[in-house]
Amino acid sequence: MNQKNLKNIPKIIIALDFCKKHLAIDLIKKLDPEIYKVKIGYEMFIRFGVSFIEEIKKFNFDIFLDLKFHDIPSTVFKAVYSVAKLGIWMISIHGCGGYEMMISAKKALSLLKLNPPFLVAVTSLTSFNIQNLSTIGVSSSIEEYVIKISKLSQLAKLNGVICPGFMSKKIKNIFGKSFKTIIPGMRFIADDHHDHNMVMYPDQIKNCDCDYIVIGRSITQSKNPIKRLKEILKYI
Repeated sequence: MNQKNLKNIPKIIIALDFCKKHLAIDLIKKLDPEIYKVKIGYEMFIRFGVSFIEEIKKFNFDIFLDLKFHDIPSTVFKAVYSVAKLGIWMISIHGCGGYEMMISAKKALSLLKLNPPFLVAVTSLTSFNIQNLSTIGVSSSIEEYVIKISKLSQLAKLNGVICPGFMSKKIKNIFGKSFKTIIPGMRFIADDHHDHNMVMYPDQIKNCDCDYIVIGRSITQSKNPIKRLKEILKYI
């Protein structure tokens, strides 16, 4: 697809949800790093560590290290600083860690001599619903909660938030176009089972006004992942 045609559409981040390294490598060899970015989460990072990041970087991919740091400010400061030195493109923290934790994470990036990675906060997990929030003592609606976390994130000068797809346009309207929104939980209707309560389907993406879409199992568990990615590009 012509690069000019991709300029104004959400960028796709492929979540490398594999238990074996060679499966991830096999997939990224088929991908264009000018079009796609990749995400490394808990499973692959715990299994393969920093060396896996270095291996992926050889293929010239921007890497989103999605470890969702959530701890006391000083611990998050050290964690963010440590992974940022790896040349990561984007790092995630949990917004529910609060403003002081966000500030501490942002300060860690100020110590880097290289260009710092994007720092984004998770607003609400896509597995959550209003019942989940109430069980942990949150009386707000999901919409109100996501806006609160987004406001704190912008005050702390984070680059953006990971948010449910249906909230992206509202966040952009409130906090501005430069405040990045990343949407996880993109699924195909044909996908049988998933643990997301808040999902987006390909035909909905073009109307949600987001910067990045994270796609995992819909691609990594597909018999023909490249065909599926082409289908998504057609939709958006």
